[in-house]
Amino acid sequence: MSVETIRRGRRFDFQVVRETLPTGRVIEREVVRHPGAAVVLALDDAGRIAMIRNWRVAVGRWVWELPAGTLEPSEPADRCAARELEEEAGLRAARLEHLGVFYTTPGMTDERMHAFLATGLARVGQRLEDDERIEVHPTPVHEALAMIDDGRLMDAKSMLAILLAHRRGLLPDA
Repeated sequence: MSVETIRRGRRFDFQVVRETLPTGRVIEREVVRHPGAAVVLALDDAGRIAMIRNWRVAVGRWVWELPAGTLEPSEPADRCAARELEEEAGLRAARLEHLGVFYTTPGMTDERMHAFLATGLARVGQRLEDDERIEVHPTPVHEALAMIDDGRLMDAKSMLAILLAHRRGLLPDA
């Protein structure tokens, strides 16, 4: 196997990976190298999920999501989750429960996403980066599940975090 870095980005590296298959055929894949990320399902005392509407340049539209972000170098996933929850939703959690870890899109990146449930929430105010456009919408669990069903919520990391918590009985009855 050979690896060629074709671009070093601000947060991600872009590589061409060449690998020889058992048949002798050489394949080439473009890969995004990612430091990992965290997504946070923040559940308030009224049983609402802190959903956000986030302007996403890559798709050219507003996207419904849960707060999430990329790990800083050597940052533990739970710290990243807490930081992103404060920055994007303006909330601080008394408790974070790890729901699981998954690859986001293993056909093109090695990104590993850690999902957390946040409870015991307190408002601290958003701290958006200057290029972020994010609106916070407290959403009842039944509505978040309906958004998955009807296609309004298309963000896979958010869908999976909600469904993991729901399957484990960690969300109020929808």
